[in-house]
Amino acid sequence: MTALDTDFVRAQFPAFAEPSLAGLAFFENAGGSYACAPVIDRLTRFYRQRKVQPYAPYAPSTLGGAEMDEARARMAAMLGVATEEVSFGPSTTANTYVLAQAFLRGLEPGAAIVVTNQDHEANSGPWRRLAEEGVEVREWQIDPETGHLDPAALAPLLADGRVRLVCFPHCSNVVAEINPVARIVAMAHEAGAFACVDGVSYAPHGVPDVGALGADIYLFSAYKVYGPHQGIMVIRREVGFKLPNQGHYFNGDALYKRFTPAGPDHAQIAACAGIADYFDALHAHHFAPEPDAARRGAAVHDLIRAHEAALLQPLLDHLAARNDLRLIGPRDATRRAPTVAVALDRPAEPVAAALAEHGIGCGAGDFYAVRPLTAMGVDLGRGVLRLSFVHYTTAEEVSRVIRALDAVL
Repeated sequence: MTALDTDFVRAQFPAFAEPSLAGLAFFENAGGSYACAPVIDRLTRFYRQRKVQPYAPYAPSTLGGAEMDEARARMAAMLGVATEEVSFGPSTTANTYVLAQAFLRGLEPGAAIVVTNQDHEANSGPWRRLAEEGVEVREWQIDPETGHLDPAALAPLLADGRVRLVCFPHCSNVVAEINPVARIVAMAHEAGAFACVDGVSYAPHGVPDVGALGADIYLFSAYKVYGPHQGIMVIRREVGFKLPNQGHYFNGDALYKRFTPAGPDHAQIAACAGIADYFDALHAHHFAPEPDAARRGAAVHDLIRAHEAALLQPLLDHLAARNDLRLIGPRDATRRAPTVAVALDRPAEPVAAALAEHGIGCGAGDFYAVRPLTAMGVDLGRGVLRLSFVHYTTAEEVSRVIRALDAVL
């Protein structure tokens, strides 16, 4: 198997050449990753050369519109969906809220939706608020010991045929277990429901082939996938045109405009093409040429996942061997993302501060994952310590974290 060239990877991120960041081992990537050079270059160029209203027939305007179109087309190709099925919005939270309002008006009387208590609140809260409008909201609950979301527990919630939407995460931002998306989507479809997948915590670890997964809606945040602060959402045509238009009435025929009620951020949308630039550069460096964007994305996805799992397993083993903390989520690195939350025998925030003195950048708190932490009996007053990394992390940095934890704990 091809091994990830971390020297090449880190050369694509200006942060690793930034003197002010020297010596920092960055382990709060679940909160937002470093931006890659192609994104920064495209964003800078747009602000310098294209910062006008796009799509008019003069050069900078035409070029600006073309860059926005390029971003949508290339992201769609990588995600395995049609270009019109990719929408941009200010954040995943905002995108989810708009979708929830559309479903509120599109659901027939007596319809129900399913949410989980494994979610980050961004994907759960907007859907749960529909209960205030009379929509029945059913909760698919995790195992309180492990945080596992068992598909078998979903079946009874779907049994009466009234569920029209199942909302769940690809993986949680604290449990990190990778859920069997294709299987869950198939269960939803068999019951006559659409499936909405929160991919925020998964996409940084390999952009998925949404077309292959079968999800009707898939949402993630570009700023966690080495890009600008935008929410990216895939809305498949079938569900997009069944829901009422949430944008300007005269844009109702354009699928990618139906769920963007405010004006789009032109520069940041254009910069998202830099995400595709970066993943294509990774593919070109590691593999033979491949004309199909989805296949290129799949190869890079597997390359990243293998690297991350190899780095993650020693950290999981070390944490699992300690008796002064509770490791949340699976102990097998192949079953989870490298987002590692631990409940300590003391408040987590001072531990994060102490780790910072050792050159480790990580976070502490609840990370908007109040529901899963509460379900698992975690003391929210103490919170959890979270160590999250991505593929630009090195084995040496993981070893530094382990040594620093030993010193601090």
